[in-house]
Amino acid sequence: MDTVQLEEDDVTEEPTSEALETPEAGEQPIKQRKNSLYTGISDELTENMRSGWDDTELRGLEPIEQAPHTARRRAELSARFPGERLVIPAGNLRTRSNDTEYGFRAATEYAYLTGDQTHDGVLVLEPDGAEGHTATVYLLPRSNRENGEFWLDGQGELWVGRRHSLAEAEQLLGLPAKDVRELADALRAATGPVRIVRGHDAGLEAALTDKVTGERDAELRTFLSEQRLVKDEFEVGELQAAVDSTVRGFEDVVKVLDKAEATSERYIEGTFFLRARVEGNHVGYASICAAGPHATTLHWVRNDGPVRSGELLLLDAGVETPTLYTADVTRTIPINGRFTPLQRKIYDAVYEAQEAGIAAVKPGGKYLDFHDAAQRVLAAKLVEWGLIEGPVERVLELGLQRRWTLHGTGHMLGMDVHDCATARREAYAEGTLEPGMCLTVEPGLYFQADDLTVPEEYRGIGVRIEDDILVTEDGSRNLSAALPRTSDDVEAWMAALLQGSQGS
Repeated sequence: MDTVQLEEDDVTEEPTSEALETPEAGEQPIKQRKNSLYTGISDELTENMRSGWDDTELRGLEPIEQAPHTARRRAELSARFPGERLVIPAGNLRTRSNDTEYGFRAATEYAYLTGDQTHDGVLVLEPDGAEGHTATVYLLPRSNRENGEFWLDGQGELWVGRRHSLAEAEQLLGLPAKDVRELADALRAATGPVRIVRGHDAGLEAALTDKVTGERDAELRTFLSEQRLVKDEFEVGELQAAVDSTVRGFEDVVKVLDKAEATSERYIEGTFFLRARVEGNHVGYASICAAGPHATTLHWVRNDGPVRSGELLLLDAGVETPTLYTADVTRTIPINGRFTPLQRKIYDAVYEAQEAGIAAVKPGGKYLDFHDAAQRVLAAKLVEWGLIEGPVERVLELGLQRRWTLHGTGHMLGMDVHDCATARREAYAEGTLEPGMCLTVEPGLYFQADDLTVPEEYRGIGVRIEDDILVTEDGSRNLSAALPRTSDDVEAWMAALLQGSQGS
C-alpha cells in the first residue's frame, strides 16, 4: 500500500510547486512524503492535472431510507435542549501504523442523528428562536482539483475514493451541508450555551474548551443514549437483517469445522468475517471463536487456539449492517457434531436458564426480571449437582453462583453491541421494558480449567447461549430463532449442514 500523507515531521520542508504553497481558505497545506520517489512537481504537470476531467456531480439523488427517522430524532433532541447549541461529531481517522489508518466507523450518536458515516463530519444544532434549532451537517467537500489535493494528498480522491459533494450530501441526508474546515473557527467565536459529545473530535473540543462543562456534556450524551432505548420500525428491520446475516455466518462456520481443526480458531473467525463483509459493513464487535477451554474466557478474541474434535466451540459473533446495526448471537456447539453426556447436561442447564430469561421479557416487566429468572435456574443446577451448598435463596443472596456464571444475563442491543450504555441506571438496568426495546438474553456456565472446586471432568467446559429478543406489544420475539437452541436440534442442524456441504 502507498500513500503520501504523513505526520508533520515527515514532510519535506520546501513545497514543490506554487499550487502547494497557496492552499485555499480553510485548507491545510498538502503534505508530501519525505521519501517520495518523486522529488518535485513540474509546472506543466500541475497545469495538466487541473484540466480534462469530466463533470461527475450527482444530481436528483433520493434521500437515504432513514432520513425521515433521523429528522424525527433531531426534533426530539432539539426539544430537550432549547436555546442551546449542540455539537455531535462523527470522529476522525486514527493512525494504525505510521501513515496507515484504522478503518473508520462513525460515532454512533452522529450516525443515529444523520445517517451519514463519513469521517470528520459534524452535526450542529443552532438555536433558532426560543425553542427550535436549525440543523446543519458539516462535512469535507470533494477534494480540490485546483490545488492538487485530489491526486497529491493521502486522503485525496484518487487515493481513497470520491467523497460526496456538499450538494449531494444535502440531497441524501435532507440537511443543509457546509464545509467542516470552517467550523472550528465559527465555534470559537460563538456565544451562548453549547454542549458537545466528547471523545470523538479533539480539535472541536479544544475550540470549545472555554464554553463547555463535563457535566453538561455528559447530560447530552445520556439523553442520546436513552433516546436509543426504544427502536423504531427502521431500526427493527435493520436488526433483523443483521441477525439473518449472522445466522448464515454461523452456518458457514459449521460447514468448515474440518478446516478449522486442521488450522485454528482463526479459520472460524475468517469464515464468519467473510459473511460480515459480503452482506454487511463489518462485524459488530471482535468475534469470539473460543474452542475447548478458551470458551471459559468471556471475551476470548485472540482466536489463535486449536480446534479439537470432542470439545465445544463457543461462537459469539454478529454482523453489522451497512447502516451500523449489529446482531449479537452466541451458540455453543460440539465440534464433532455430538455432545458428550456431561457437555449435554451443562448445555441443557444453560438452555433451561435462557428459556426462563426469555419468558420474562415482556412489556411492563422490569428489565432485571430476565436476569433474575436465568440466574435462579443456574443457581439451582449448581446446587443440584453438588457444586455449591444451598439453599438456592442463600446462593442468590450472596451471589455465590457468579463463580461459574460470571456475567450479567444480557444487555441492550442496537447500533452499539452494548447499546445505550450511558443511559441512567433508572432508565436502563432498573427500568421497565417497553415495546421496541431490543436486548440479548445470554446466560452461561464456565468451569475454568484450573478450578479445583469442581470435578475434573467439568474443568475447561464453557457454555453460553445468546439470542436477540425484541420486546413486542404482547410479549417478545426472538429475532435469532432461526438458529437452533436445544441440544438435540443443534446436533440435527449440524448434521444436516455437514451432509449438505459434503454433497456439494
